[in-house]
Amino acid sequence: MKLSNDNKNITTKRLKALLFVWVVAACAIPNVWLSLTERMSIMQSITNIVLPVGIYLLLMSLSRKIGKVSLWMITLFFFAAFQIVLLYMYGRSVIAVDMFLNVVTTNPGEVGELLGNLMVIIIAVIAIYIPPIALGVIATIRRWHLSHNTISRTRRASLWIIGAGLICFGLSFSGARTYKPLCDLYPVNAIYNLYLAVERTVKVANYHKTSASFKYEATSEHPDSVPEIYVVMVGETSRADNWQINGYDRPTTPRLVDRKGLTSFSRAISQSNTTHKSVPMLLSPLDASNFGDSIYNVKSLITAFKEAGYATTFVSAHSRNHSFIDFFGEEADTCIFIKEQGLNKEHYYDTDLLPYLDEAIANGKTKQLIVLHCYGSHFNYIDRYPETEAVFRPDRPAMATHHYRDKQINAYDNTILFTSNMIADVIDRLDRQGKMAGLIYTSDHGEDIFDDDRHLFLHASPIPSYYQIHVPMLVWLSDSYISQYPAKQEFLNRNKEKYAASSRTFFHSIMDMAGISTPWKKTQWSVLDSGYTPGPAIYLNDHNEAVELKDCGILDYDFKEFDALGIRLQ
Repeated sequence: MKLSNDNKNITTKRLKALLFVWVVAACAIPNVWLSLTERMSIMQSITNIVLPVGIYLLLMSLSRKIGKVSLWMITLFFFAAFQIVLLYMYGRSVIAVDMFLNVVTTNPGEVGELLGNLMVIIIAVIAIYIPPIALGVIATIRRWHLSHNTISRTRRASLWIIGAGLICFGLSFSGARTYKPLCDLYPVNAIYNLYLAVERTVKVANYHKTSASFKYEATSEHPDSVPEIYVVMVGETSRADNWQINGYDRPTTPRLVDRKGLTSFSRAISQSNTTHKSVPMLLSPLDASNFGDSIYNVKSLITAFKEAGYATTFVSAHSRNHSFIDFFGEEADTCIFIKEQGLNKEHYYDTDLLPYLDEAIANGKTKQLIVLHCYGSHFNYIDRYPETEAVFRPDRPAMATHHYRDKQINAYDNTILFTSNMIADVIDRLDRQGKMAGLIYTSDHGEDIFDDDRHLFLHASPIPSYYQIHVPMLVWLSDSYISQYPAKQEFLNRNKEKYAASSRTFFHSIMDMAGISTPWKKTQWSVLDSGYTPGPAIYLNDHNEAVELKDCGILDYDFKEFDALGIRLQ
């Protein structure tokens, strides 16, 4: 009996030691990983490991009840697990503010599509963090305690380690690279970003109050009696490099290549790689330079058109997610989210927007604005087009791994073809009206598809890549429009080779196209104006700060691609 009890005590002692070490190591994994991936000096990297590990040890020694203190660490487990998944996806950077916001603004269907392709890392995270939680529960139930000597030694060791970490922390400020603890020290940076995400969420919730008094003071410069119809199309996750009209070697835009009145801006760059920021910039007069707190106070171009006497329609293929996009859409006279229309379809496609476009056109209003918010090329690509429309094959299985890149590209190119055909269908509809008409299209951002040895995939990473922000941008004018305003087509042709920040030019270009006057319009940012000036290449970073694109963290791969595009950032 004594031998059995001794064995039991030894096993318990080993399990307590295992639990202690496992909890500290599990919390420290992101610190080690980030120290290897981020552009930090050696001293800053050491600080990012030593100081947090010392604090993890101190937290674990706050009580002899090891089960209790290990369960206290669940919050840190959450951050660590989230961080590991993001590092697996993007290869670098701490959990961004936008990542936390994506959790609450991405609809469940999109989440399911993504998680289904991340099973490897999800299983790994479960294997790392569930066992210590389970063991912590057991330790709590069985009332395991650490000895006084163990607690005392651990506290002394943790204080020594924290002291060394603080010395490294102080020395980190003396390097050539600026050290910012709120950006560089994990998990302080992750917790700070969560705070910012909560702060922004509260501001979004109050948007209707803060923007209630906003007015464009917009008027129309065109005669009231002249019928006009303009369509604004906002795509999703479409990258310009896969558009035939921009030089791609596959026929992804066959119906647009020689389309009369259509102009493609092949050097268009989005100032954000996230939907919840890029779309509001497209639909408002704001760009990266003034987005910040201003977004909570302005309304969209829909309101400007309404003030100028236009009947307005907003139709979306997306689900509502209580974001600015929803609020902007609700400004329209008619606001439709097609998934709320009771169609009971297994798959919705962007072409499902066309009947609502037809209905709006059939209303016969003299002045019309129609905004179409498309799903475009959002992952999972094979769900964005009917299988019967798959031209590039094989397009499945489209697994999220670089080993299946050829199939992913086929599926992605099918989405571009599907989108371009839809644009052609919209232009055909407008053309048949014989009215003054125009269309402007761009995508919110692009996409990584395992394009180089970084093996990057998807978008919305804390630091963008070239493929995530190089987007298509198209402008089409009807024959009737060109006959009335021939100079607009001339200016489009003159400006089409210039760099264009879609986030800046989109609003001002559609206002210029429709002849709407407002103090918010800047004609020098309209691609239809003789004085169009591209402006500096800037980017809206995770903290909603405008930074020069060259300084936002992009790597040599990206600089080379921008150089090849004719945009020299350095």
